[in-house]
Amino acid sequence: MKEKKKLLLIVATFVVITGVFALIDKSISVTPEIAEEFGFLAEDGSIDGSLIPKFFMTSWALYPPVIAIALALITKEVYSALFVGIISGGILWSNFNFEKTMTHSFNDGIVASLADSYNVGILVFLVILGALVSMMNKAGGSAAFGRWASAHIKTRVGAQLSTIALGVLIFIDDYFNCLTVGSVMRPVTDKSKISRAKLAYLIDATAAPVCIIAPVSSWAAAVSSYVEDGNGLHLFIKAIPFNFYAILTIIMMLFLAFTKFDYGPMAKHEKNAKEKGDIFSGMKQAAAAADEGANPKGKVIDLVLPIVVLIASCVIGMIYSGGFFDGESFVDAFSNADASVGLMLGSAATLILTIFYYLVRRVLDFKSLMDSLPEGFKAMVPAILILTFAWTLKGMTDSLGAKQFVEVLVTRHAADFQTLLPGIIFLIACFLSFSTGTSWGTFGILIPITLGVFPLTDPLGVVCVSACMAGAVCGDHCSPISDTTIMASAGAQCDHVTHVATQLPYAMTVAGVSFVSYIIAGFVPKAYIALPVAILLMILTLTVVKQILKPGVVTENSK
Repeated sequence: MKEKKKLLLIVATFVVITGVFALIDKSISVTPEIAEEFGFLAEDGSIDGSLIPKFFMTSWALYPPVIAIALALITKEVYSALFVGIISGGILWSNFNFEKTMTHSFNDGIVASLADSYNVGILVFLVILGALVSMMNKAGGSAAFGRWASAHIKTRVGAQLSTIALGVLIFIDDYFNCLTVGSVMRPVTDKSKISRAKLAYLIDATAAPVCIIAPVSSWAAAVSSYVEDGNGLHLFIKAIPFNFYAILTIIMMLFLAFTKFDYGPMAKHEKNAKEKGDIFSGMKQAAAAADEGANPKGKVIDLVLPIVVLIASCVIGMIYSGGFFDGESFVDAFSNADASVGLMLGSAATLILTIFYYLVRRVLDFKSLMDSLPEGFKAMVPAILILTFAWTLKGMTDSLGAKQFVEVLVTRHAADFQTLLPGIIFLIACFLSFSTGTSWGTFGILIPITLGVFPLTDPLGVVCVSACMAGAVCGDHCSPISDTTIMASAGAQCDHVTHVATQLPYAMTVAGVSFVSYIIAGFVPKAYIALPVAILLMILTLTVVKQILKPGVVTENSK
């Protein structure tokens, strides 16, 4: 019965959305400059109307991403939603010609996105990253670090700060973060009587929120890939100070740790952990993580060294691609860096060095190291699929002139409310990411549209792109079907429903302050003003909440 209702809802959604677009059916004239850009000029230099698709630069150019968003919200599954969006773009481009639809969707779409050297570089980086994660786990470095930390960290505040610090340190990828921080810090937090629900929150809050403000990360590479002309990394760096949700999440974690304050369902879990030693608070204990295959002879250096080498190698790869060794300054080289080339070369160098290091240390044999390569690929398949479909959907909307249509439309009719767009985009991204459980799919749908509204040089455009990224991370952070939320629960060995319920009040608090901050930034798009105001609002909000909810405070002795 449920499947029938869902099918009827999907059909009804198609009918309603198609009907709305049919009613709007607005078009904008193609200028000679746009015709030249898309190859619509005749030999004499005039615009050849026969070369222009019927739905080019019309409201229908937005149909593919809109239908993809609607289906993602209904099915809560992003792969099929993005694929349907791709096919609908092909149908509109070909004017309902079956052969042209297939060739445009696959040859000009999926194949072209996978043939793009920039995209392939990012995919190589993801596969290598997955292999490195597998190798580090097998080498036993994580377990060794956990043993070392439990002997040196004595207080609850220290355990929380150490967990946050490690989460911030592992900024290369959120998967890597969740898979590592949990196994490393569980012995430390258990000894310090920190609830598993709090550990899961700290893991989740230092995964995607940290990766989205780290220029050397898979997230930076993914976001940069949606920006043309190699300016993606430069835009990403400029957007970091406006990524309020990520920055304020870190501020909130530090506030909770230093003030020894918790509220909502988390307060009960922390009180039980401190006073009764019950780190699970009566919830169903998650199954213990399998540590089979981890080398008992692993040392702390087996975890730390590959991470340090990876970070250093990726930075060197970035500045190399930006021309640092050809005379450019470090700042200019990093700003002009090709994220795809830099991350690919850096991760490849790290992989080779790590293999040799583990062989010399004799913590892993050659077969185990080679087995990690396909294991890493398997771990990254979901991310690869999302990226491929998102790139292709972007190509479909581009071929229909969606960017040009939105840019002209907004410039003509929306000048009066552009200052409110950062807040609006943040809410839309939150809702979409929460419903689908994926940040990257949200990036693929919303960032191209946002860039179609604003030029890269527009300060408000930077704020809006950052709002899109922040909203996507916020929704992903709150969503019970998010892969990072699920992995954070597994990493902490915490009941998943408990993790979602205890984390939600914290995430919603930060989301509320972030929304207000984006409204302010829409009027004052200057980082040196907007960011301090946002941080002040966050601290003030938490102080007020603490005063109102004094019974929820969890205290502890200084020892």
